[in-house]
Amino acid sequence: MGKVVSRNQILIRTSWISTIGNAILSAAKIVLGIISGSLAVISDGIDSLMDVVISIVMIFTANIMKRPPSEKYVFGYEKAEAIATKILSLIIFYAGVQMFIFSIQKTLESDNQKLPSKLAIYVTIFSIIGKLLLAFYQHKQGKRTKSSMLIANAINMRNDVLISAGVLIGLFFSFILDLPLLDSIVSLIISLFIIKSAITIFMDSNVELMDGIKDTSVYDKIFIAVNNVPGASNPHRMRSRQVGNMYIITLDIEVDGNITVDTAHKIAESVEKSIKDTVENVYDIVVHIEPKNGKHSKEKFGIKR
Repeated sequence: MGKVVSRNQILIRTSWISTIGNAILSAAKIVLGIISGSLAVISDGIDSLMDVVISIVMIFTANIMKRPPSEKYVFGYEKAEAIATKILSLIIFYAGVQMFIFSIQKTLESDNQKLPSKLAIYVTIFSIIGKLLLAFYQHKQGKRTKSSMLIANAINMRNDVLISAGVLIGLFFSFILDLPLLDSIVSLIISLFIIKSAITIFMDSNVELMDGIKDTSVYDKIFIAVNNVPGASNPHRMRSRQVGNMYIITLDIEVDGNITVDTAHKIAESVEKSIKDTVENVYDIVVHIEPKNGKHSKEKFGIKR
């Protein structure tokens, strides 16, 4: 049998590949951008340099996540991923705003722009191919590990492909149609798209930090799982939250008040097993037993059907 690779190992390995790949692309674009005299290519290279910083943040976060639980953090350090995702969204937002400002400046100064050399086109094509490969790899590994951090970085790299494509289109218009102003307009549109993506990632990371879940259909599965257990009824005060890619589930069920504690405990165990068989990536389940048709206090948290 092959060696089983842990989720944390995948995060670290993927982050290192991203760091090395972006470092190569960034150096190539900045150096060749200076040689070719293309400010757009240099700007694209600086954006890739920010991706190197993002990847280093991911490596640092992955090393925090692998720490064992402590008395201060009894649920472990998995939520460091959600915090890192929010940091990444702010970095992406900053890059988008900087590009927006830069595009406005280029638009206002379009009359004074000089045509760069054709070397800028070749390095931009090289950048697009490299970024597509990195984005595909990051997204694949993000889906495999259900990592919001890797998926967010994959989205960022997809944005980088659009940036490079915008640069390439701008260069095309500059050389073929002699319309350098369109270069700035394309860059402006792309910057707005990047800002929108950053806001989406920022809002999406709020779910885990606020003890929510992204896929609310999980509750439907839990209700079905409980109703499939003989002796268990009226599942209510159901709460689920995510820690990394894992679910922690808490719920109340009702059982016949005349059965023994041992029998009630076996029903609760059957409920736990049924839920784990129905819902993937369940870390822990807490089932609270109540007598059927008993009086319940008003519930502030959780859901019922």
